[in-house]
Amino acid sequence: MRVALHSVLRPGTEADYDREHERIPADLAAAFDRVGIHEWTIWRVGDRLFHLVECDDFDAALRALADDPANERWQARIGRFVDRFVGGTGGAPAPLPEVWDLRRQRQDSSGSSSR
Repeated sequence: MRVALHSVLRPGTEADYDREHERIPADLAAAFDRVGIHEWTIWRVGDRLFHLVECDDFDAALRALADDPANERWQARIGRFVDRFVGGTGGAPAPLPEVWDLRRQRQDSSGSSSR
């Protein structure tokens, strides 16, 4: 599954956030592998972050990471830069609703007859 997230940085933390993400800790990457997170890409525009996560089950991955020592260390380290996740409750990430998907449209169209 693919999940998109939108988060907001605290003012003035953009460069530090970018620097922290030059390379995440190896034990965190290993934890992502264990919980079924295959890819995680982040784009930034000003203080806005847009994430695309490819995983087996996002909610299950978050639950599994909740008490993972590598994730706890990472959250303590990176949490000081992140103000909030848009749409989330209590600071938790909340997937953005998907509006459109070209691949899905093409797949749906391939089954219909052309005019």
